[in-house]
Amino acid sequence: MAFASFKEVLLDGLKNGYAVGQFNMNNLEFTQAIVEAANEEKSPVILGCSEGAIKYMGIDYTVAMARVAAETAKVPVILHLDHGPSFEYVVKCVRAGFSSIMIDASHYALEQNIELTKRVVELCHPLGIEVEGELGRIGGTEDDLTVDERDATLALPAEAKRLVEESGIDALAPAIGSAHGVYVGTPKLAFDRLEEIRDLLPTTPMVLHGGSGIPDEDIRKAISLGVSKINVNTENQIALTQTIREIFAKDAKVYDPRKYLGPGKAAIKEVVKEKMRLFGSSGRA
Repeated sequence: MAFASFKEVLLDGLKNGYAVGQFNMNNLEFTQAIVEAANEEKSPVILGCSEGAIKYMGIDYTVAMARVAAETAKVPVILHLDHGPSFEYVVKCVRAGFSSIMIDASHYALEQNIELTKRVVELCHPLGIEVEGELGRIGGTEDDLTVDERDATLALPAEAKRLVEESGIDALAPAIGSAHGVYVGTPKLAFDRLEEIRDLLPTTPMVLHGGSGIPDEDIRKAISLGVSKINVNTENQIALTQTIREIFAKDAKVYDPRKYLGPGKAAIKEVVKEKMRLFGSSGRA
């Protein structure tokens, strides 16, 4: 089948109390593992792809792999630009065939964020491409913010309302204390902030970035507060790498890539299936 509608999939999750996972593509094995898991779990799925991954794989290869996956899948598949860095890069991905877009203008002041995000929406919506925007700052791997600094990075409810209403985005990723990469300690999500934003924007799907490593109970609570999309990448990367290391540790003479990438792919697949069950998306397609 063709790529599915980003908006329709997320709105169904919002309506029925589940979240759809965005699992990032990094190569062929990631793509196959993610879509195989989605088929087996009967779950809609979002293939996320960052600028760095696109540069690594090549944009034409990226879109081709995702398109084949969507055409052969029995479930809705979406190809989503993750953290689009600029309007020009969004145009490049739209032309290449991405089915939905995230524009990340969160590092700008609110007015600039709204302006750039609205410009992307005006480009994409006439083409049937839906858009995710971001507000606040998502932490990084070695984030050692103090409490005051942490509060300063969180999305403000009134600003979230303005961004959604003035830009016309289809989904919002508000910063609530999650981070990309491996967490040091247990992440503390600002559920009170998420709830305030939800009250102002009850029909807008919310997105949780940095979903790897967040405790299951916090994932469930976030979904109950309107999170309809959760991004996962690091846990899949770790699963692949650990599997390959174990194989090399057992037999240093292994040289056929299929002998270690195959088991690595299987490890990714198991992580994705577990996440789909946790997110409640299994059986929804």
